[in-house]
Amino acid sequence: MYSMLSEKKQILRCILEKLEEDYALLLRAARASHAAATERENVPDSKYETLALEASYIAQGQANRAAEIRLALEAYRQLELRPFSTNVPIRLTALVELEDEQGRRQRVFIGPAAGGLKLRLNDEGTEVTVVTPESPFAQQLLGLRCGDNLELPSGGRLLQYEVVAVV
Repeated sequence: MYSMLSEKKQILRCILEKLEEDYALLLRAARASHAAATERENVPDSKYETLALEASYIAQGQANRAAEIRLALEAYRQLELRPFSTNVPIRLTALVELEDEQGRRQRVFIGPAAGGLKLRLNDEGTEVTVVTPESPFAQQLLGLRCGDNLELPSGGRLLQYEVVAVV
């Protein structure tokens, strides 16, 4: 159980690093797109020349995504990792290990943002997927405890999972 607890701290560090990288990249891209949109060479000579307009749309989209990432960074920087035990219901900051019918295990971290982010934690390839409380998957997990079962649709059938650990 200790290894999962240390993984939880590592997960938070990895999420922050990834979001910071993505934020910096998007800011650079937004600046480059903005520069292209305002470049003297791209000023349209007719209503059919839309290069500057297209570049401005791209710059705005990148700036919007950067703002979303900035908010996610703020949420994770303020996040307090809570400890869980077998009797505590799953909620925000839980690291949950699930086992399917074939004995395959997967880990998910319930975070405030950046849902869908996949992290590799070590050389053995331990993977953790970040899910947010708004996601249908996390909504099925919230409130469950270690030992509880859940069913998730996949490819037209229901897969059975057991919550085998919560930290």
